[in-house]
Amino acid sequence: MRISRSLLSALCLLSVLCVSAHVPARPGRPKLVVAIVVDQLRTDYIEYLTPLMCSDGLSRMRKEGAYMRDVTFGPSRLDAVSSTALIFTGANPADNGVADDKVWDAAALRSLPALNDPATVGVNTSLTLSASPLLLSTVTDELMIDGAGLPLAHAVAADPQMSVIMAGHAGSGAAWLNTADGRWATSSYYKELASPAVNRNFRSPLSSRIDTMQWKPMLPLDRYPGLPAQKRQYEFRHTFPSRAKDVYERFAASPKGNEEVTDLAIDYLKNLQLGRRGDTVDMLCIGYTAAPFRDVKDGDYRLELQDSYLRLDAQLARLLKAIDSSVGLSNCVIFLSGTGYYDDAVPIDARYRLPSGDFSTKRAMALLNGFFSARYGPGNYVDAFAGGGFYISAKTLEAKGADPSEAARAAKDFLLKMSGVSAVYTLSDLLSPKDEEARRLRLCTNPRTAPQLTVTLSPGWNLVEDHTYPVVSTPVRRGSILSPAFIMAPGTVNPQVLREPVEATALAPTLSSLLHMRAPNGAASRPIPLN
Repeated sequence: MRISRSLLSALCLLSVLCVSAHVPARPGRPKLVVAIVVDQLRTDYIEYLTPLMCSDGLSRMRKEGAYMRDVTFGPSRLDAVSSTALIFTGANPADNGVADDKVWDAAALRSLPALNDPATVGVNTSLTLSASPLLLSTVTDELMIDGAGLPLAHAVAADPQMSVIMAGHAGSGAAWLNTADGRWATSSYYKELASPAVNRNFRSPLSSRIDTMQWKPMLPLDRYPGLPAQKRQYEFRHTFPSRAKDVYERFAASPKGNEEVTDLAIDYLKNLQLGRRGDTVDMLCIGYTAAPFRDVKDGDYRLELQDSYLRLDAQLARLLKAIDSSVGLSNCVIFLSGTGYYDDAVPIDARYRLPSGDFSTKRAMALLNGFFSARYGPGNYVDAFAGGGFYISAKTLEAKGADPSEAARAAKDFLLKMSGVSAVYTLSDLLSPKDEEARRLRLCTNPRTAPQLTVTLSPGWNLVEDHTYPVVSTPVRRGSILSPAFIMAPGTVNPQVLREPVEATALAPTLSSLLHMRAPNGAASRPIPLN
């Protein structure tokens, strides 16, 4: 029996359709990636305040994406800068090169920003920053490499070093708030300031508006849960007078700073056509803060902290709405992570009689220098106290014929006798850790920039850095928090709640996996399965 050519073609087509119906299609790549880092964001505060939050911000991210309740960060010492580097590289500070927001410059004998690069020039700022000190690639870098340099990848944050890390080595640009004059700034490392930031500086400069701004509670005081009676009597009111010396620093640390960041991020979306440039995958990185606002009259910032979470939620809702109307959330991957630490240490009133004391760095440096002088002869042996430890002059020790390693071990025993000191580690101790605390310190120790002697103080004591001006007093407090992360990718990531701990080093590989590209070159963990 002969079958006609047309019938045969129809049968073949039907066969192909039947087979393909059982083969799942490869998910398409998104048009836009939005990566958000929120400094000191806490899981418990998000869940505690959920009834007061809107439905289009964090609640939407929890409902429509993967919600990781407990992202664990291995290093024992973190700040906004080192944590952002960890998140974007997928590697700990010991490997990615950014162990602190500042590093001690032995040649200049002063602390400098971790990303300081004298080969660059600041644009609207005196800071000279670049991603060169970051030793590993970031998610942003890998996206640019994957797209053969065609994507646009911009970062916006109040904090300059957070912005640079998020933009990475290969990003299109990084913008941050100059806390000297309120202008948006960048580095010549990225050639120029992006047009939305330039336009905002000229058409709506912060300096022309800041006197009119104020921060008051969003809700009636009886709506905020868990507050003591004295916090329900009077609502706070924070203003930002331009005559104040630190006005832009206070502004950047407040929810008003987050609002300014959102405004500029939305300008980037609209004016740079992010996510609307053909098949290219663009990226927008945003830095926010959820840190306690320190400038409170009574030292109790609980009300301000709750209000800052509600305002952050409102800004995220604004951002998601703008993304949806511009690109469509179905065409995006939205990533958000906290930074894994929380700095709520405040001095405790003496009337509570908690064990305490002051560890004066000026006094400790003098005593340590006296110890070395008695042992090896008069000289200037101690260069500085910075980054949690003492920098010892190898040049002076060698001139005295002393072995720097032996001198460090002897100094360790001497420092352990000081009041308030709970542990001392030489650099050799940290490079070959023998206990859990040393192991966690090792993860945030860059051997090229670390102090020769790292000191751990007892909880309750105050680290008083009085060897410099102005004097900075930091109460020592230990504790861990739950730090969250979210990933929204409609059609790719199923809505779910991950209650088991997730390694922070797995966030970058997970985001890379969703984009069908390789992970950063130093990523320490495998992607988290989210499907």
